[in-house]
Amino acid sequence: MDNKLKELLKKDYVILDGGMGTMLQAAGMKMGETPEMLNITQPELLISIHEKYLNAGSDIIYANTFGGNRYKLEECGHSVHELVTAGIKNARTACDNVKPEALVALDVGPIGQLLEPTGTLSFEEAYEMYAEIVKAGEAAGADLVVFETMTDLLDVKAAVLAAKENSSLPVMTTMTFEENMRTFTGCQISAFALTAAGLGVDALGVNCSLGPKELEPVIAELTQWTNLPVIVKPNAGLPDPVTNLYNVNAAQFAEFMKDLRKYGIKVFGGCCGTTPEFISALADMLKKEGNPIKAPIVIPSAVCSATNTVIVDQPRVVGERINPTGKKVFKQALIDNDMDYILGQALEQTSAGADILDVNVGLPGIDERQMMIDTVKSLQSVVDVPLQLDSTIPEVLDSALRIYNGKPIVNSVNGEEESLNNILPIVKKYGAAVIGLALDKNGIPKKAQDRVAIAKKIMDRAVAIGIPKQDIYIDCLTLTASAEQEGVMETLNALHTVKHELGLRTVLGVSNISFGLPNRVLVNHIFLTMAMQSGLDLAIINPNVYEMMGAVRAYKLLANIDKNSVDYIRAYASMPDVSKINPMNMSHGNAGNISAGEKNQNSGAAGNINLKDKKGSYTCDDLFYAVEKGLKNEGSTITEELLSTMDSMDIVNNALIPALDKIGEEFEKGTLFLPQLIMAAGVAQGAFEVIRKH
Repeated sequence: MDNKLKELLKKDYVILDGGMGTMLQAAGMKMGETPEMLNITQPELLISIHEKYLNAGSDIIYANTFGGNRYKLEECGHSVHELVTAGIKNARTACDNVKPEALVALDVGPIGQLLEPTGTLSFEEAYEMYAEIVKAGEAAGADLVVFETMTDLLDVKAAVLAAKENSSLPVMTTMTFEENMRTFTGCQISAFALTAAGLGVDALGVNCSLGPKELEPVIAELTQWTNLPVIVKPNAGLPDPVTNLYNVNAAQFAEFMKDLRKYGIKVFGGCCGTTPEFISALADMLKKEGNPIKAPIVIPSAVCSATNTVIVDQPRVVGERINPTGKKVFKQALIDNDMDYILGQALEQTSAGADILDVNVGLPGIDERQMMIDTVKSLQSVVDVPLQLDSTIPEVLDSALRIYNGKPIVNSVNGEEESLNNILPIVKKYGAAVIGLALDKNGIPKKAQDRVAIAKKIMDRAVAIGIPKQDIYIDCLTLTASAEQEGVMETLNALHTVKHELGLRTVLGVSNISFGLPNRVLVNHIFLTMAMQSGLDLAIINPNVYEMMGAVRAYKLLANIDKNSVDYIRAYASMPDVSKINPMNMSHGNAGNISAGEKNQNSGAAGNINLKDKKGSYTCDDLFYAVEKGLKNEGSTITEELLSTMDSMDIVNNALIPALDKIGEEFEKGTLFLPQLIMAAGVAQGAFEVIRKH
């Protein structure tokens, strides 16, 4: 971190400025006028505004560069470099005139386009636009860069990486949360904190959208997820629907901010509707009342997508099915680039109860790097569970981690020097969690203590480069019981030691235990139960197997993790009493996949997932499902088939409109978010196009 910002953040509190747009509008800026143009046409106005904030008490002022990106400035007649340079120069002049020790922040807002898959802007296009701004800002003399008013977590990632990879500027970032505790795109507060901290920002927080009173629940949640300095830059309350004026005055603003100090905020400022009067009242309050120092918190072990955080504080299920090993159909899907099949596997596993999905697309003859990128993008457009990126190739992991929206798990690193040196720096750069395999150049040790020694080596190396201990997971490795029966307890003993003595989270691929044995499901689910009792946190299993999910749910009930048996009852209240099922009707083959009996019992959860299996007998329910889940190719295929036997308006009225109505209702309730809404609309649009051409 730059020494200036580092020293400033040692203070009990830091004061930012208030709304720049508010001041420019008061000075006569017209609706639709580009604010950044004023950096060149009216520099004296900008210098005056900055000086007013500095006189009010600001320690950091934001340059007038919020919309200074190529997309927003393409028709203004000036380059990004010119407008950003002028903006930084004006802010620096104001500091020199009034408060030389104050810092100048390069202020950067969103590009103004949605990123893929929600929109059309690619990650790298966004990255390049942010990099252009950052380079110009650093060259002009900015002390730090602030990315603010962000609503898309992937946009935050592109911006932060652009700053980190193209400058030496410290980075602060704030997102804009609504009263539902999410951003416009559905990003969770916890996901923002985990992801931004992992990327190495120097401070993070919230700005805009709400007033200080309405932001209190957001701030209370955010401060439970980070030990970084927290920024709060609220609006001046909420705008009056008639007058459009904000409903909180300067004195009230300061009083509300006074109440927020208890959460351990470090950096205070104002956004829309706030003026130097607000900042002056804020500064007076802080000078009089002081600011309590926040005690460090314990950050939980957790991974996330943008919309779903999974805390690993109990046994969690990692779905293993997105992996070509031993799966002919999956291998062919990779060769054919059949993404709908892969998405079907994902939906099937999440419907069955998977908390996280392992993603392995390694197959000789294909471009694994590009396939991993495409798969991650596609998966994140239809499922909200976090992903576990499964590859040992550094280039594959780097590319996938770069475009992953959230904080994933990397599977894996091992105790070999080459692996440690190649994989851990990538994990650190992107702020991921990582699985360490308890093996090295000599293979898998037979004895538990030797596996624990490798685990400790991995832990020590990871911690040494800045990977938090809570982000390290150890796989003590499951050996086949039929070949190495004595190794079963060695694995469990190693797992227990790693969990309870090293204090690390644990993971196991369970199904290998039963290879070569009859009735594999029985062996698998008993071993899984033993592993959970020994301290297993992440069970890599096939969640479609009834007995395996049953073992997890029953264990959580009996271990008093599932309070009041809520999850267990939800899963099994409508299930038949298995004691009344004739065991002769149950299939107990040698495979670890679902038996006939298991398929029947699980079909209610899986719904219409395997749509390709129904080709030739599609119904409107299948089209409804394709729209709901964002399966564009399958939606078009189903529509084409339905048109051979049904009237187009029947398809519209019985499938498309009801599906869109349901999606709309869920969006309004806040149970579904903008990316899913857009994906569903895209499927429906494709179906309507098929109907139009018919």
